[in-house]
Amino acid sequence: MFTGIVEEVGAVRRIERTSRSASLIIACHTVLEGTKEGDSIAVNGACLTVTRLWKDAFSADATPETMARTAFSLFRPGTAVNLERALRVGDRIGGHIVSGHIDGTGKLVSLRRDENAVDIRIDFLPEKMRYILGKGSVAVDGVSLTVTARDERGFSVSVIPHTGMKTALFEKHPGDPVNIECDMLGKYVEQLMEKPEKQGLTMEVLRAYHKTGGHYGL
Repeated sequence: MFTGIVEEVGAVRRIERTSRSASLIIACHTVLEGTKEGDSIAVNGACLTVTRLWKDAFSADATPETMARTAFSLFRPGTAVNLERALRVGDRIGGHIVSGHIDGTGKLVSLRRDENAVDIRIDFLPEKMRYILGKGSVAVDGVSLTVTARDERGFSVSVIPHTGMKTALFEKHPGDPVNIECDMLGKYVEQLMEKPEKQGLTMEVLRAYHKTGGHYGL
């Protein structure tokens, strides 16, 4: 679990691609403190497992699933990335609960200054927009932000100067892809509300069984 509060902007030092997966080396410093092999670090919001550590970098593998759901395919040496270590029990949650599992990529449409903030418009997958709520939380490249407006095609967020300086968001340009993780609460509620194919033992089943004198097929 993560909070969407970026600890450090690192950089892709090296990326080795296979047909559908990739291995990364990320240059950084802050997120290495207290980190060991096997720990999780969110890279632009995607949870990756540290496979090797150096004094100024770590390596991680991106699976075919990760490559398919993220904008990692555009990574090049020097690409800036938002980094966050996994949440520790007892830490303050400054943003919102983020799983590090990307729902899909959006396209940055515009960056517009609005007094002391920058309004960012992002087009997103129409079938995923039901998980984006007005004034709700969303993680954009691993950054916890509040949705300021939404429609059937996408949404907007407002980024304050501090967030812009502490993340790589302002290095993006119109047309660039961004990793999106929707607020997990909506996804859990939807799944729990879905009617299961096999209901198992319910009050309705018991009533039907009783009415048939115990001969109802279970």
